[in-house]
Amino acid sequence: MSTPPLVTVIGGGMAGCEAAWQLAKRSVHVRLYEMRPVKSTPVHKTDALAEMVCSNSLRSDGLDNAVGVLHEEMRRLDSLFLSSADHNRVPAGKALAVDRHRFAREITERLEALDEVEIVRQELTEIPAGPCIIATGPLTSETLSRQIRELTGSEHLYFYDAISPIVLADTIDTEKTFAASRYDKGGADYINCPFTREEFERFYTALMGADTLELPDFERKLFFEGCLPIEEIGRRGAETLLYGPMKPVGLTDPRSGERPHAVAQLRQDDIAAEHYSLVGFQTRLKWGPQEEVLRLIPGLENAEFVRFGTVHRNTYINAPRVLSETLQTRRRGDLYFAGQIAGTEGYVESAAGGLLAGIYCGMALLDGGIRPVPRTTAIGSLAFYISHARAIDYQPTNITFGIIPALEEPVRKKQERREALAARALRDLDSWIETNGDKLGLHTGARRATG
Repeated sequence: MSTPPLVTVIGGGMAGCEAAWQLAKRSVHVRLYEMRPVKSTPVHKTDALAEMVCSNSLRSDGLDNAVGVLHEEMRRLDSLFLSSADHNRVPAGKALAVDRHRFAREITERLEALDEVEIVRQELTEIPAGPCIIATGPLTSETLSRQIRELTGSEHLYFYDAISPIVLADTIDTEKTFAASRYDKGGADYINCPFTREEFERFYTALMGADTLELPDFERKLFFEGCLPIEEIGRRGAETLLYGPMKPVGLTDPRSGERPHAVAQLRQDDIAAEHYSLVGFQTRLKWGPQEEVLRLIPGLENAEFVRFGTVHRNTYINAPRVLSETLQTRRRGDLYFAGQIAGTEGYVESAAGGLLAGIYCGMALLDGGIRPVPRTTAIGSLAFYISHARAIDYQPTNITFGIIPALEEPVRKKQERREALAARALRDLDSWIETNGDKLGLHTGARRATG
């Protein structure tokens, strides 16, 4: 009997866990390295695999949004990440949000239960020989970063990312807030803190005057646009906040019957509804000034903050120079990169990268060749983008309809166009699964029914 192949997966985040799961399903043995708790990071709080350190939201779950299409594709590909998210979801309107602690615990327990997966709790400082998936995420250790830089022959790129504060639910003054979702869609799942004009102006003045963690000017330009700190948004003008994270559109205060001047929204962060996170309030304000500013939000004057917002550095490679569409490095075919270190931004996109890397690595080992998922799918478009974007000014990306190939027959109306793109993506993925599903351990009958 031949010895089953062994793949090294470095990193126990979203991408690494998903890659290990996909490989184990095909009876490929995996040695999964996670340096925590032996070596900690500036933002992780537990030793659980797939710990969420930023938002608990996986964004829209509807097929009229590109990330919702990606959710559904991952469900059809038997994603550990998506099934665990579905099991541990909390109310969030049309969005898919999770109890982050239960979510991480489920993923950890499910991987620990697999005979094919060996979890090694230590820092891996060298890239090993043999099949390997590097999924070390945005907080890759300095030692391994040097190894990666030597291997790729190019410098890492980086940007700064920020985390939103979390509030203890029973310390929110509910006399000043109201529960609602924008346009009453999806139930009253958000706590809304309404501002009068005067309250907003007071808040904005304090925000703009608060002390922040200092960064060189050139590094301030490296914040990811999709996760800008609230103070960076505010520097573009008060109106930017009112059209951004504090927009009151679609919300009516039931007590006054009027739309507030501005709104700060809080989203449930755990199943017990004990913690709520401030939506869009990621920040790099120092903790003392941050608390003073946050207490100017109506309803949070006496709130207890479970976690203040912080800032951390995210590291990623110049994927167009390093990777092929199959996530293999151009210099070494048995080495793959997946997740945020490859330049995908967001938990869902990171897990999607790990899913593909696991499938593709398994195909290469067991089937003698890789058959990429169609580019017309959301997951295929994401892999194509990171391997074909402009290398000279490469930036991390979320999944958007803009990176999915246009329809052969143009559709003018935006909503109908999105529906057609989603239908084509799922149809083409189903066809790919029909062709490859037996070898992947998939079958179309196991798919979740969708409208």
